Amino acid sequence: MFTLKLTQIGNSVGVVLPREALARLKLTKGESVFLTESPHGYVLTPYDPSLEEEIQAGRAFMHEFRDTFHQLAK
Repeated sequence: MFTLKLTQIGNSVGVVLPREALARLKLTKGESVFLTESPHGYVLTPYDPSLEEEIQAGRAFMHEFRDTFHQLAK
């Protein structure tokens, strides 16, 4: 667990992530992170949650038309 402090950054307020947190999240300067609300609070992640929805929709589509894809692959 990391304790983060809010800090003034220009006209905005931000948090500075410790080097260890950046390493565990596999993030570097300039990359985006996503803050999403969950039933247990907020989650900070480097993965876009909307992309996960698109991937699931694609998998459902591929599953529905798997016979067609199999025939096309021949």
